[in-house]
Amino acid sequence: MNIKAIASALDHTLLRVDSTLDQIKNACDEAIRCKTASVCIPPAYAAEAVKYVQCKIPVCTVAGFPNGYSTTAAKVAETEEAIANGVSEVDMVTNIGFLKSGRYDAVEEEIRAIKKVCGDKILKVIIETCLLTEEEKIKMCRIVTEAGADYIKTSTGFSTGNATVEDIVLFAKHIGPNVKIKAAGGIRTLEEAQRFLDAGASRIGSSSLIKLLQDA
Repeated sequence: MNIKAIASALDHTLLRVDSTLDQIKNACDEAIRCKTASVCIPPAYAAEAVKYVQCKIPVCTVAGFPNGYSTTAAKVAETEEAIANGVSEVDMVTNIGFLKSGRYDAVEEEIRAIKKVCGDKILKVIIETCLLTEEEKIKMCRIVTEAGADYIKTSTGFSTGNATVEDIVLFAKHIGPNVKIKAAGGIRTLEEAQRFLDAGASRIGSSSLIKLLQDA
């Protein structure tokens, strides 16, 4: 198990609805100490977090979180504000209802519009695998690739299921060469994180790993 590799792939996440500014600052401090890939926090704290970390760690925030069924205009506005506030990465939730309705062009156009706002900042697309069939997961791999997003991400951690290694393997078979994979939701041990990285994930989203990394 490679502790440094796990730390450098971790988006240290604090997205609880009751998160306080002090807790956000503590999460930032933890991420800086462990040299994680980023700290992922709610949009309302993005500007304060960016100022607080002073470029010591990338700040990530979310758009359309956690349900994904806000309008494209709303998600674009969230993303514009996040980028203006200095974040380096945005994790957006795709519109699962549109996907299941067969409105594939609308799903792709939304991702494309948000990536345009992100520019050279990283965009990760959460597809909520626990709600999808295998066919729908494969379709989203293709849509995310065509829309130009940087990552496909398994889960919000707020729905009915979490990331699985099987989904990472499936993603790896169907995404384009410019798309990376983020596993998130229910990853609570370093051993689990290593399994996801070994399966093909480049990022791990978790709120549980930071203490284990500090102890290690």
